[in-house]
Amino acid sequence: MNQSKTQNKLNKPIKKVRDLVDGVLLLDKPVGLSSNDALIKAKRVLNAKKAGHTGTLDPFATGLLPLCFGEATKFSQDLLEADKTYETTVHLGITTNTGDTEGEAIATRDVAVTVEQIEAVLAQFRGPILQVPPMYSALKRDGKAYYEYAREGITLEREARPVTILDLTFLSYEAPFLKLSVTCSKGTYIRVLGEDIGNALGCGAHLKALRRTQVGALTTDGMITLEALQADAAPLALLAPVDALLSSFPAVMLTEDLARRFLQGQRLALGKENVDVPPEQGRVRVYHGAKLLGTGMLQEYAILAPERLIAAKQ
Repeated sequence: MNQSKTQNKLNKPIKKVRDLVDGVLLLDKPVGLSSNDALIKAKRVLNAKKAGHTGTLDPFATGLLPLCFGEATKFSQDLLEADKTYETTVHLGITTNTGDTEGEAIATRDVAVTVEQIEAVLAQFRGPILQVPPMYSALKRDGKAYYEYAREGITLEREARPVTILDLTFLSYEAPFLKLSVTCSKGTYIRVLGEDIGNALGCGAHLKALRRTQVGALTTDGMITLEALQADAAPLALLAPVDALLSSFPAVMLTEDLARRFLQGQRLALGKENVDVPPEQGRVRVYHGAKLLGTGMLQEYAILAPERLIAAKQ
């Protein structure tokens, strides 16, 4: 019996030790790969212990997918809430059951629209609009994703939700392909926007291509492909620092004593400490020297309340 137990222990695979990796990778997600699969591949290359992404891209979509590692995962929620920018190609005249190229064509209509008609229709979709979420989405009802219902041939009633199209720019039109640039609020489905534009033009549509070019303040500058990441001899050097996620927030610099108290969770009366503070109240990124300590909320009378803190390295 003891020999058997010893043998089982010997045969048990050794669990790989992951590294404590902190930073942000601006990944250029390829077509055909889910956001989670892309995250897993990057995590494996970096041998990272903790990782997460900042909002999914559909498998058929490409472009900017910020991946957070280690301490950066504490701030990934901010990018989930951030505005996003896309470039998309809308295929007019063909409607699919998924709203994109991954689905099956369910209707085909002639396309006879002019640039003037397109511009007039686009004007209807700028600003606050209501959008019905698609059945092929990860939204859930009764613990079950919409796309699971859709695959079973079930269509659920969905309530329209408010979203905001901050910018909708006509790029080009070579029938039947309409190219657009879209900047939108969180929760916007570009697939649905393309379908709605097609319906407003009277011909229907689906998305032929979708590429994300900006998430919050992050752009395609410094973006890297999976292939380049896998081929790099020093992939950790490709990571942006954690505060790349926080560049839109003003900075507050603390002395050593104030930094210690901030990391202990104490509220600080900065107005009494001869510390430069931003003129406006709100969220700030907090430093001691070049070291990011975390984020805080700057309140009335220059009171700084700790929010999310960077863990001290052992």
